[in-house]
Amino acid sequence: MRYQIITLGCPKNTTDSDRIARTLQRDGHVPVADRDAADLVILNTCGFIDDARAESREAAEILAAERAPEQQVIVTGCWSEIEQEQVIEIDGIDAAFGIEAWRQIADHAGALEAERDIPATPEATLGIGPSAYLKISDGCARPCTFCNIPAIKGRQFRSVEPDRLVAEARDLVGRGARELVLVAQDSTAYGVEWGDTNGLPRLIERLAAESGADWLRLMYAYPGFVTPSLIEVMSQTPQVCHYLDIPLQHGSPDVLRRMKRPHNMRMVRDTLDRLRSAMPDIAIRSTFIVGFPGETEAEFGELLDFVEEAAFDRAGAFTYSPQAGTPAAEMGEQLAESVKQRRHHELMTLFAEVATERNRRQIGRRMQLLVESEPGQATEDGEPIIAGRSYREAPEVDGLILALGEAAPGELLDVEIVESLGHDLWAELR
Repeated sequence: MRYQIITLGCPKNTTDSDRIARTLQRDGHVPVADRDAADLVILNTCGFIDDARAESREAAEILAAERAPEQQVIVTGCWSEIEQEQVIEIDGIDAAFGIEAWRQIADHAGALEAERDIPATPEATLGIGPSAYLKISDGCARPCTFCNIPAIKGRQFRSVEPDRLVAEARDLVGRGARELVLVAQDSTAYGVEWGDTNGLPRLIERLAAESGADWLRLMYAYPGFVTPSLIEVMSQTPQVCHYLDIPLQHGSPDVLRRMKRPHNMRMVRDTLDRLRSAMPDIAIRSTFIVGFPGETEAEFGELLDFVEEAAFDRAGAFTYSPQAGTPAAEMGEQLAESVKQRRHHELMTLFAEVATERNRRQIGRRMQLLVESEPGQATEDGEPIIAGRSYREAPEVDGLILALGEAAPGELLDVEIVESLGHDLWAELR
């Protein structure tokens, strides 16, 4: 059977789609780049917030309406996990599966028919780009009052065995990845269900020694669990990017208490200080929520003050939206959407100012650039141009570095930063 996978949502969904593809191909099914040529279209969805569920529904409805004759369309992933009945009610959707359903999806695809053994087009093979995501665990046992992830993914941490992760990492590198991005609902909880409080540092050391990756990047560290041993491994392991994503969610202790998040801001500041002391060149990213129930102007002001003080290299923000079944959805003092949007705009404006200043500080620095752009890109004047990232930019969420020149995706080039473009940077090849 010929298939195509369409992935929505976060990097963790990307890893799930890759596992679906590998399971299908082991069973003899063939990926195709042309959706009309697919016998089976698989939509892997996100269900984290209202906007994500709306995007997933819209994508499912479009695929169902545009399906080719004799084509099947199935939906999987987070949205399908929590609202499967709504998914299957869409006219033209043949089946719905929850998370981690790669085996069930392959069984649904059925046995390969010899007469339909059509070669995969080059664009549709399991070859990957310069960066690849490696999901090290799933599930979440944290008590955050705003989040429905535990209901979707399960309320226990499920760490992947180190030997399996090393094998997956080698496979990804063998398929072309130069950078492995470690992702999880909470990466710092890796191994805790086994009683291993140093599971993540040990895993990083093994991946650095055995995977063959040039870069290792860590995402989604939980506040309070960035341990001295983790910082030591990050600072002393050459393959580890001096970059860390720590979703803090707010800067007001009272709001954080209502969120049931770590609210000791002294601890947060100490963590940032320890990271910057061990790695002066580290780039730190964070994520915040504005408009949480009961958030006062004074509490929002605390968030603004903290963001300005902490000087994050990168940051993102969401407006709070109540998720069914979460404690925060039942809280009083739900804020008006207009208030949320105003605060979001103010916070994002501050983020841009801080990030621009952090980017200016990079001018004159020499660093490695991992090329992501395809050959043949050119400026308006016809000069060849390349785009990529340094250790300071995570794929998909951060900015790019641009330079004149020619290179293939996956090349690591030495560059010097010569100009800040706000969110992005301009460099010269060295």
